[in-house]
Amino acid sequence: MGLRERFFNQIRPADQPAPDRQAGPVRPLSQPVERDGADPYQELKSRIHRKLIENIDLTALDYNGDRRLLEEEIRRILEGMVQSEQLPLTSLERKRLVEEVQNETLGLGPLEPLLHDPQISDILVNGPKRVYIERFGRLEHANAIFRDEAHLMQIIDRIVSKVGRRIDESSPMVDARLPDGSRVNAIIPPLSLDGPILSIRRFAVDPLRMKDFLTLGSLTPEIATLLEGAVKARLNILISGGTGTGKTTLLNVLSEFIPYTERIVTIEDSAELQLKQVHTVRLETRPPNIEGKGAVTQRDLLRNSLRMRPDRIIIGEVRGGEALDMLQAMNTGHEGSISTIHSNSPRDALHRLGTMVMMAGMELPERAIKEQIASAIDVVIQLARLSDGSRKVIKLSEIVGMEGDVITMQDLFVFEKSGLVKEGRIDGQFKSMGVRPKFLEKLTAFGIELPPRLFG
Repeated sequence: MGLRERFFNQIRPADQPAPDRQAGPVRPLSQPVERDGADPYQELKSRIHRKLIENIDLTALDYNGDRRLLEEEIRRILEGMVQSEQLPLTSLERKRLVEEVQNETLGLGPLEPLLHDPQISDILVNGPKRVYIERFGRLEHANAIFRDEAHLMQIIDRIVSKVGRRIDESSPMVDARLPDGSRVNAIIPPLSLDGPILSIRRFAVDPLRMKDFLTLGSLTPEIATLLEGAVKARLNILISGGTGTGKTTLLNVLSEFIPYTERIVTIEDSAELQLKQVHTVRLETRPPNIEGKGAVTQRDLLRNSLRMRPDRIIIGEVRGGEALDMLQAMNTGHEGSISTIHSNSPRDALHRLGTMVMMAGMELPERAIKEQIASAIDVVIQLARLSDGSRKVIKLSEIVGMEGDVITMQDLFVFEKSGLVKEGRIDGQFKSMGVRPKFLEKLTAFGIELPPRLFG
């Protein structure tokens, strides 16, 4: 019997059967966590945490800037407090209680164990009592709860305040990030009807490399070789895909082929790129202040970056009027730029890009916009998240030019699904379309020779 179950047993009437509570950090999706009334275990944690805050001045503890020393000191104090409660706890249960209270004091409370699990890619908090995780592409209920809505709001505020942002009734939505680059979104009442909602998109502490993409079957060695040559030859690349398809991860992977001698400027709404190059300048947008002023958009940052002598400009995601400035930069000496866009196909990506150019407020003819796109973008990479949770490059296309009023494209590689295999996994193969891309001349000019067999 676990620690929380023992506390429930203390307050459950004798004729009421014991609740079926699965041990471990995760329970099946069919068994959601539901608790009515007060949780004695949560009340105990809250009481010890309150006593710690009331009796100890954390800022006065001498740890010389070493967080580990601070954690050890807090742990020592908490162990004494738990001992003073004189509860019938085993040593393992006492250790667990101390760790959870320590997480409340120095970390993100119930989220800490989930954040330390490298297999979890998403953490979804739907109110204080329902926490979901995504592991290997599948959603599961996590055995983690918050004391109440105020507790969840405290954790959300702790996250957003560290990156200089705020969330309250006047600004009930916020994008933020964790120290490891993980993307955070929070939305609270009155916009959220079921209490505060928190979504965390995890990023690996050790970012994926191209060899990892090959191991996972997300692409083939031929596609990897072509993409490496495209980056080194300073082709402009647009990565397209839906939510959770791995666009930012692929952008990180492609960036490893950028020479260390080049100056890179990254522009993001919420900084999450993990580039390895030393000469990288990272820029992040800023939301408006409480008076509705002082906002700095991606378009503002992009315009300013042109005065910063960049060799390459990387935009985390193009989603508005900055699309026009991005295309103009690509056409005026800033080749090798890379960006991502939400779209379901390469052709849709170009349509969306044209729509975003119109959002810049410039009354440009439709043909002029398409000509800008056709001359600026060289390669479109389409990503997809399949029904089995795997992520793949399903299409690699080259923009050839214009035919009349239509942007012409040709597919170089395509992933063709052939059916399902055991355990519901998608079966398929990558197929070369047998087309030699026109940008091979640019690769040759940079001394990059690709074997003819690469294109089938």
